[in-house]
Amino acid sequence: MGRLKAFDETRALDAAVDCFWARGYEATSIRDLADAMRIGGTSLYNAYGDKRALFARSLQRYADRSMRERIARLEASHRPKEAIRAFLAEIIDRSVKDPDRKGCLLVNSALDVAPHDAEIGKVVGGYLDELRAFFRRNIEAARAAGQVPRTIDAEDVSAHLLGVLAGIRVLARTGAKRKLLEAVARPALDLLEGKK
Repeated sequence: MGRLKAFDETRALDAAVDCFWARGYEATSIRDLADAMRIGGTSLYNAYGDKRALFARSLQRYADRSMRERIARLEASHRPKEAIRAFLAEIIDRSVKDPDRKGCLLVNSALDVAPHDAEIGKVVGGYLDELRAFFRRNIEAARAAGQVPRTIDAEDVSAHLLGVLAGIRVLARTGAKRKLLEAVARPALDLLEGKK
């Protein structure tokens, strides 16, 4: 019978997410992680492997507790077009209310880590593909329900929305105000109304 882990793995992983999110991958040391997770360095290595493996697990945890949770909640509670609008509105609201202006761990990682680590880049790209799929799925459903013009190209508009989302998250890190972030989102949302 194997030994039980002597720490709360969910809490420890959430602490690792927060540590990477606040500091970035390169600036986060094993000591920083062990302190934040309240475990020893040996326990960290035994449970998660090296820093890079822990980072990949942290990205998955972040995606589960943030992106995937939001997508599931909004798709369950909104009609397709409104789910897209609500998603962007929540991102803007969360961005301007974050006093640390941390942005999005996935977008930050796409900028900071992915260019230097192809494997992590592939992982991050997969999560960004999930976001694009959310937009595409809801555009297609809205089109089928007559909520948006039938002429909307779901592939193109979902790609555009993903780019707008990434731009909002990057701008928010610089301290951009709500008015600017909403102005960035507005033309993309206008596409859902058939406006150009």
